[in-house]
This record gives sequence, structure tokens and C-alpha cells, in this order.
Amino acid sequence: MRKIFIMTLALTAVSGCAVLDRFRPGAATAPAAPVAAPGATAPAPVLGAGATAATLDTTTAAQKQAALAAPAASGERELGKVAVSLGSPAEPGIWLRSALVTAPGKGRVLTASGQSVAVDLLPGQGSAQLSLAAFVALGLPLTALPQVTVFAN
Repeated sequence: MRKIFIMTLALTAVSGCAVLDRFRPGAATAPAAPVAAPGATAPAPVLGAGATAATLDTTTAAQKQAALAAPAASGERELGKVAVSLGSPAEPGIWLRSALVTAPGKGRVLTASGQSVAVDLLPGQGSAQLSLAAFVALGLPLTALPQVTVFAN
């Protein structure tokens, strides 16, 4: 019985060595990437896993061009100015979510440099968010908090 106890204790200690290796300086190793089966399609990029804005932006070039080329609508009204942060990259489209908006609709945002893009206006709470596609179309840095003027059609 004593030998079984010692043997169990020894095996437990040895099996714990792999766990302890992770705490050794310079021993950080990345987990192995899963290997896809031949002929399998690649999975969609995971947010935060090194995905770039280009891979997450599903808006077509034609959609961006149309939004950038949209003229100011007659009768549009200014809702106000707001600093915008980058909205969820997983949410497609060209949109603005803001507390300035009370009901979903169409509108436009205008940057301080004079660039504008047509957007879907969505009601929101808290800080205003602008879609990834709108940030890219306007050429704004993704980490910036630019101030935009919001117009509703």
C-alpha cells in the first residue's frame, strides 16, 4: 500500500511539471494552430485574433463609393456634433449609432475635414459609434475619436 501511495505521488508530481513549465521565464509557447482537413473551407476570422480591418469589412467597394458620392439631401436637418468611436466590426454596413438619433433612418455624417458619407442612423445610448466600413470609407484612423456632424434626411 505504501508503494502504491509513493507511486501515485510521484506520478502526480511528474504530470504537474508541464503546468509548472508555463511559469518559467522565456518558456511561453503559443498553442498549436488547428489543422484544417484537406478541402475544408477556412473559418471566418475571429475578432481580435490578428484580423485586419480589410478582412472584417464586408462592405463592397461599390457600396462605399455610393455612400461617399451621395449628395446632401434637400431638407436634411442637423442633429448635432458628436465624437465617434469605432463600432462593432462584426456588425456590417455603413451606420452611425448615437443618442442624437431617436428613430432608425437615413442620414449623413460630415467630418471636420469636409468628407461626408451617407449612413444608416440607429438610435443608441452612451457614446456614439460609427461602423468599421464608415471609418474606412472616410479614411479615419481606427483608434481615433473624431468629431462628426450628424445630419438626418
